[in-house]
Order: sequence, then C-alpha cells, then structure tokens
Amino acid sequence: MSRWTASVIVLCAVVLPPAAAQDTRAPTGTESSAPVPAAALSGAPLVAALRRGGYVVYFRHTATDFSRNDAAMKGYADCDNQRPLTVQGRQDAAQIGQAIRALRLPAGERLASPFCRTMEHARLMLGDVTPQPAIREAEGASYDGLKRFLAAPVAAGANRWIVGHGTPFRAVAGPPHLAEGEAVVIRPGTSGWTVVARLGVADWQALPGAR
Repeated sequence: MSRWTASVIVLCAVVLPPAAAQDTRAPTGTESSAPVPAAALSGAPLVAALRRGGYVVYFRHTATDFSRNDAAMKGYADCDNQRPLTVQGRQDAAQIGQAIRALRLPAGERLASPFCRTMEHARLMLGDVTPQPAIREAEGASYDGLKRFLAAPVAAGANRWIVGHGTPFRAVAGPPHLAEGEAVVIRPGTSGWTVVARLGVADWQALPGAR
C-alpha cells in the first residue's frame, strides 16, 4: 500500500515546535498573503522547488455546501452537523491529488484540521493524514499553533501539507482571502515565512508534468 493511497487515518500526536523557538510573522494590517514579487514562483520553477522540498503547502478545503453550517455540531466526528464538501469539492480534492502524484512531489507531514470537510479533502488528496486541532483553533484569538506550523522549518526532500480553513489563514497571514480549494506555497524562514505562490484548483492541472 503506497503512502498516497493508504486509507487509514493516523491519529498520532503531532508535536508543535516550541513557541519560543519560532519567530513567526503576525499581520500588521498592511501585510498580504499574495506572493512576494522577488520570491514568486510559477510553472516549471515552482514544480522544481516543490520537488526539492522544504516548503509548506496550505490549502483551504475545496467547495462546500453553504446551505449547512457547524452551529449544532457536538464534536469533530459529528459530520451530520457540519458544512460538508459538495460533489464538486470531492472531485476537486481528488484531482489535485492526482496532479501531486503525477508531479512526483514529496510528502512529509500531512496535516488537516479535524473538521469533517478538511479531513475528507485531505484524505482524497493525500491518503493518510493526521488531524491537528491547532490548525483551526485559536489560542487567545491569535492562532499561534497555525503560525508555528507555517514557520517551522521543513527538511529538504519533504514538504508539509496542510488542509485548513480560510479565516485562520487570513488572520495570521493577511489578505487576500483564500478561495475554496486554493493553496498557498510558503517557504518557512527564521523570521517567519515567505509566500512564493498561490494556486487555484485548476492551476494544479496546468503545471508542467501534471497531466
């Protein structure tokens, strides 16, 4: 069974880097999560960088049914009382996964917010994933756990894949808000992180070698 197609959810704990060891960037009201022009990557150079590893790829979950919400949920496993992925959202997550495999992008940590929609997206895209509440839950309204996941170094030859939500990411990285299914490619650094690319759902299939 390959690491991409395994269907068992690994429930092991993921240890966040110590807060004191990370100099994470916090939005000042003027920052943006758009790619930094001097560092922006696209096309073949982006694929080459992701193959070398060392990056964080953060997704907002794919398309959901906004006629439902999470108000009555009794816990993360209560999928009947959460906003679910649509049929299109499931198809999009699976197709992104196909592109990732075709591009031969290395895995590494595969993390998701424990909500049903984020876990389903992550499983369809990556196979085994680890639920991590810190991706979604605010610590004193600051999302310090998410900041550390975005800024913690990633070893060469691997990437950190995260499926989360739009609001927490905007809170720590600034606008523009992520569309459903949109991903941000981040290069972690000692002073926080640098956004090098943003990819919509259709952009993965357009990368060289994805088809």
